[in-house]
Order: sequence, then C-alpha cells, then structure tokens
Amino acid sequence: MPEAIIAEDDDDIRVDRWFKRHAPEVSFNLASRWGRMGQMRLDGVKAGPGDRVKAGQTLLWPEVEPEMVASRPVQREREGLSPTQIEFVRSLVIYKDANAIVINKPPGLATQGGTGTTTHVDGLLEGLMFDLEVRPKLVHRLDKDTSGVLLLARTARAAAYFSKGFAGREAKKTYWGLTMGLPKIHAGTIEAALSKQPGSGGEKMHVDEEGGLAAKTRYRVLDWAAGRAAWVEFMPLTGRTHQIRVHAAAMGHVLVGDAKYGGKEAFLTGGISRKLHLHARRLVIDTPGGGKIDVTADLPGHMAESFELLGFDPARGEPVVEAPQPVAAAKPKVRRLSQATSGNRRGERRSRGKG
Repeated sequence: MPEAIIAEDDDDIRVDRWFKRHAPEVSFNLASRWGRMGQMRLDGVKAGPGDRVKAGQTLLWPEVEPEMVASRPVQREREGLSPTQIEFVRSLVIYKDANAIVINKPPGLATQGGTGTTTHVDGLLEGLMFDLEVRPKLVHRLDKDTSGVLLLARTARAAAYFSKGFAGREAKKTYWGLTMGLPKIHAGTIEAALSKQPGSGGEKMHVDEEGGLAAKTRYRVLDWAAGRAAWVEFMPLTGRTHQIRVHAAAMGHVLVGDAKYGGKEAFLTGGISRKLHLHARRLVIDTPGGGKIDVTADLPGHMAESFELLGFDPARGEPVVEAPQPVAAAKPKVRRLSQATSGNRRGERRSRGKG
C-alpha cells in the first residue's frame, strides 16, 4: 500500500484535500469507498475523506487500480514546457544533488496553483527533471509573495524522508524580514497559537489562543534604521500558514509591505518598495544518505535595494561558522600555557622577595 508522512504545511487539512494536493488520481468517491471498507488508515486507524490530518502522521491507502477509475474523465496530458519556461525555472536552481533540488523562489511566483493562478512552481517542475524521468516533488511551500529557499525532492524516497524532517521540525529554517519600527525586545521567542480568521475564506490567519494550533517563532534584531525599520532574523519552530507574518504583527511590528496584516501602516516612504519584505534565507536539513544540505538564497531585488537604502549590510547577518576542530582542540593548550606562565611569575615574585 502507498504511504506518506504528513508534512507540516499540510497540518489540519482534510484527507480529501491532501489527496487533491499530492495524489490527484484519488477522487473523493474513491477515498469514501476506501473509508467505508476500512482500507484507508491514518496512523493505523481507519480514516475517511473528511478526517483531518496532523503533521507527522502516516497515511496509507490502497493502490489505485485502472478499473477502479475507468469511469472518470480522461485527464488531458500535461502540456510540455517551452524552452523559455525551462530556462527560467532552471535559472532559479541554487543547489542540486541526487536527492534534492533547491531553488531561490522569486516573490510573486506561487508554489502551487489555485483559483486564477496559472503560473506556479508546481507547473514548472518538468523543467527540473534533468537526468531523471520523474518530476521533482514539493515537500514544503512558501507564500506567493515570500521569496527564497524552496526544497524539492527528486525521488519518492527522498520526498518521504524530507517530509518527515519538516514534520518533525528537524529542518532548520531562517528567514530575513524588515519590520515597521524597532521591536523593544531585540531577541526572543513569540508563542501565539494561530487559526484561520473567520470571514476571510481561509486566506487570512489570526492569533487564537483558545482554538488555534500552537505556533512558535524565534527572532533577533540584526540592525535598525533610526526607528523607521528593523532587519529581523526569524526562525520558525513550527510551520503554520503565514506564521511569521502574523507573529510579527502580533509583536506590534508588521512586516514592511504586508498590507494583508498591516493595512496602510505597512509601508515606508523614501523609495522603499511596497512589496512584502520576507525572504527564506537559509535551510539546513539532513539528507537520506546521511549528509546535510545547508543552502543560502540571495535576497530578491526589491529587498536588496531596501537594504541599501536603509544602510543594512547583508554580511552582518551571515551565520556564525563554527571553528574547525584543530582550533578548538588548541584552546586547552592556551589555558595551560596561561596557567604555567602565571605560576612562573608568582615564583619570580617570591624569589625576589626572598632575596
């Protein structure tokens, strides 16, 4: 039976919605039939299409046999990409190995399709097959207006492994954002449960301590510009929809350009772009072969220009590189040398006193 680990980005969605995202060949009627027959399991428990999944759970379902879907309309074959589309999506690649491809997603490009969205990463994945015969698979998502690191799995095995890493919060994600004004506390952790805001059609989230899902974000201020704006590093420890954007607003310092959560108060004057200033800067995650991916994405054009106008130097936000082992091993020697020298000096003083 096929199985999948529910990713963080799919937390709390219905089973039928999960199939629509990841196994579109499974219809609602088919999932309903499996549910009635007890053939579909969620962490070993019978599940139906209306049940909600949780990050980290394992979903199992039967193989889709041709005769079971014979009555469904024949789907039109996916149209091939144009040379221009292939060139574009390949220009986004910043890392590639046998298990993964990482792209630097530009702002304005959706991760997946939706109402009125015809151009998206998912629709361009054929251009990233390279030497394999299968399309890469999405294992997490970024908001349409958020730029930066987006990891794609090249095989089904890698997709399951990476999905488990994201669901288990083993992946370390770092975002850079510009906030309106300077947070009074320059470093800390924001803990505020989130849920879909009623009346927004699921397009907007809000803080909901009673009925929301737990959400936690670490942050630290890297620089600021005369109280106008602050350059903040965010490290989400959970993966809720719009988490950083809502947590920044809850802190009282909405992200620059985030009209959805800040309205008219989310914009700066002086030539600063009105686009959202949130960028997935870095991702560190283990690979199926025992290695580690550690990749960093350059700032998009509008954020690079804003950094320059505000006097922020991106080099100040680079990760601290741990000292190589030989240097670390030399530290005890330095301390022993210091102690020996101190002892010699005390001996000298005592000798002079006796003389």
